[in-house]
Amino acid sequence: MKRILISVAAAFLCWYAVADEGMWMVNAINRALELKMQERGLQLSAGEIYNAETPGAGITDAVVSMDFGCTGSVISDRGLLVTNHHCAYADVHALSDGEHNYLEDGFWAMDSSQEVPIKGKKVQFLRRVIDVTDEALRTIEEQHINTRGMGMRKLSFLMEKKYAEETGLEASLSSMWSGSKFYMALYEEYADVRLVAAPPVSIAAFGGDVDNWEWPQHKCDFAMYRIYTAPDGKPAPYAETNVPLKPLRHLAVSRAGYKDGDFTIIIGYPGRTDRYSSSAKVAFHKDVTLPVSTEIRGRQMEIISRWMDVDPAIRLKYSNRFFGLSNFQELQAGEVLCYNRFDVVGEKRAQEKELQEWIEASPERREQWGSLLADLDAVYKAIGPVEKSLTCYRETMVRATQYHTVAARIRSLANSKSPEARAQSVKFVRSAVAKTLEEIDPRVEKELWRYAIEQFYEGVDSCWWQPFEREVFDCYGRNYDALCENVWGRSWIPDPARMEAFLASDMDLTEAGKDTLFRLLSEIKVLNYNQAIDRLSGDKPIGGLARQYTHALYQMREGKGRVQYPDANSTMRLTYGVVGGYEPRDGVWCDWKTSPEGLVAKHDPAVHDFCLKEDWKTLLEREQPQMPVDFLTDNDITGGNSGSPVLNARGELIGLAFDGNKESLASDASYTPQYNKCVCADIRFVLWTLERYAGMGYLLDEMDLR
Repeated sequence: MKRILISVAAAFLCWYAVADEGMWMVNAINRALELKMQERGLQLSAGEIYNAETPGAGITDAVVSMDFGCTGSVISDRGLLVTNHHCAYADVHALSDGEHNYLEDGFWAMDSSQEVPIKGKKVQFLRRVIDVTDEALRTIEEQHINTRGMGMRKLSFLMEKKYAEETGLEASLSSMWSGSKFYMALYEEYADVRLVAAPPVSIAAFGGDVDNWEWPQHKCDFAMYRIYTAPDGKPAPYAETNVPLKPLRHLAVSRAGYKDGDFTIIIGYPGRTDRYSSSAKVAFHKDVTLPVSTEIRGRQMEIISRWMDVDPAIRLKYSNRFFGLSNFQELQAGEVLCYNRFDVVGEKRAQEKELQEWIEASPERREQWGSLLADLDAVYKAIGPVEKSLTCYRETMVRATQYHTVAARIRSLANSKSPEARAQSVKFVRSAVAKTLEEIDPRVEKELWRYAIEQFYEGVDSCWWQPFEREVFDCYGRNYDALCENVWGRSWIPDPARMEAFLASDMDLTEAGKDTLFRLLSEIKVLNYNQAIDRLSGDKPIGGLARQYTHALYQMREGKGRVQYPDANSTMRLTYGVVGGYEPRDGVWCDWKTSPEGLVAKHDPAVHDFCLKEDWKTLLEREQPQMPVDFLTDNDITGGNSGSPVLNARGELIGLAFDGNKESLASDASYTPQYNKCVCADIRFVLWTLERYAGMGYLLDEMDLR
C-alpha cells in the first residue's frame, strides 16, 4: 500500500475538525500531534511522555496496566501504586468475610507489615513498542505460500515467542486497523502486588448504581497497592524477603489544583472501541441485541438488589456480582439511548456515502469493495432473528444463575477419557463447585432462575428449543411458577445436603444426570445458533466483512490525508483535553466540579448507596475541605482507562479517571464532541481522605508532592 505523507497543516485542520477525539498510540506521537498538544497548553515534549531509548525519561514509565483490565500509576520511589477502588473491588471483596467486611469498613495498612499480597495480581510496565508490520505481513505471506494459513492467534504465538526470547520481556502483538499495521509491545511484569489502602464503598462508591455514568458524582474512587521485587530489584513471585519496587519513574503529585479550561493528558490502557463499525452493525446492536440484554440484566439487578437490602450476608456475597452486572447493564442501556439521541446510525451512513463514492472512483476498489456496504446490510438483516434468540438464550440459560457454572463443571466429568483423568477431574470439580457454592445463596439463585426460565420460553423462538427444553415446556406450559417449584424444588442441585453428599461421593452422573434442573442447566447448545448464523451468512461471514470495511475506511482516510488513530485494544494510549463542564440536555449547564458540601447534602441514611458513615460525615462537616471531590474533562476514554492518571500540562498527577457521563456511552462506536466527558476523582481529595480520615499520612511522606 502506498504511504501518504501528511503535512503539518493538513494534520492541524483534521484535529480542529474532531476536537479532542482520539486515543493515540504513545509510540506514535509525531511532531504534528506534539505541536497540537503544546498549542493547547502542554509543557512537555513528546520524548518526555514516551521515551523507549532512555529508561525513566518518559512519564509512561510510571503508568502500568493492571492485567489489562484497569490502569494504575506509580506515585513514589517505593513502588506505591494508585488506581480506582472499583478496579480493586474484587480483591477487597475476596479479602472480606463476616468478621472483616473491608468493602463496608475499608482496608487501611498502617505500615508495610499490614500490606496484603493479592494472589494472582500482576502489573505490567510498557518498556517499548516496535512497528513489526513488515515482518508480520511477510510471515503471513510465507504461511499462505506453504498453504498452512495464518490466523492472528498463530501469528501472535510465533512472533511473541521470538521477541520474548530475544528481549527477556513479556511480548504482546497487536493488530491495528484489522491487520493494516502490527505492533509488538514489550512489558516488564511484576507478580508481587500488595493491597495498601481501599476506602469503604460509602466513600469510594458513594451514590452507587444510581450515580453510575451520571453527573454530578461524589465518589472518592481510589485504592492503593505496592509493587514488590526480589532484593536485586528484579520481578519475582511473592516472598517475605521481597522489597518495595524502585521504579524507573514515578509521578509527581500536584496539590496546586487546576481550573476550568486547563490542559489535561490521560495515559492508560483503554480496552475496546469500535469506531470503524458500519451503520449496519450499530443498527443491529441498537435494535436487536442490546434491548434484550439490558432488559434481562436490569430485572436481574432488581432481584439481587432486593435480597441485598434485606440481608447483609447476601450483600457481602453478591456485591461483586451486582457491581459487574450493574456496570455492564447501565453501559448497554446508555449506548442505546445515545445511539438514538446522537443519530449514530445516520452519522455512519453519511460516512459510508463518502466511502462508496471513493470506492466507485476506482476500478480496482470497485472490484474489491463494490458490494461491501450492501453485503453488510444483507447479512445483518439475515442473522438478526437468530442473534436475538441467541442473546436471550445466553442471558437466561447460560448467565442467569451460578448453578449453571456448577452444573457445567459437573457435566465436564463425562469427558474424562481414563480413570486417572477422571480422578484428577473429580478433585478439581469438587474444589471449584465448593467455592462457587460458598459465594451464592439458593434463595437468590432460585428467583433468578424463575425469572430466567420464563424469559427463555417467552423470548427465544420455539424453533430453537432443544427436545428436552420443549418436553419441559409441554409438561408445564406457561405456568412458570409450577415449573419452578417442581423442577427446582425436586432437584439435588440447589439442595445443600444432597449436593454435599454428591460431592463427597465419586460423583457418578448416571442417576444425577437424570435430574431435570441439571439437564436444563448443563445441556447448553449455543453451537446450534452459531451454525445457523454461519449458514445464513453464506460465503460472506460478518467478521470478514467487518475487516474489509475497516480496511476500506482506513485506506480512504489515509489517501485523503486524514490523521487517524486505531481502535482501542488494551494497548497504551494517550488522550488530551481540557477541564470543563457541559450542557447535557434542555439548556441545563453542568459545572465542571463537585464539592464536599454537595456530597454531604446527598446523604440519606435510609438508602445504602447514599448513607455516609457517621465518622466520615462528621469529619467532612467539621473540616469542610476546600477542594473538588470530582471533576470533568473532555479526554476521550473508554473501559480499561479506569484508574488512569489525569495529568496537568507539566505531567503532574491531578486526578484519577473513573467514569464517563451518560452522554458518552455511544463512544465505543462514535465520539460526540461537546458531550463526551471523563469523570475524575481529584487527587487532593484522595490525599485528604488518606491523611485526615484514614490516618495514613505516612504515605504522603513518601510521595513527591508539588
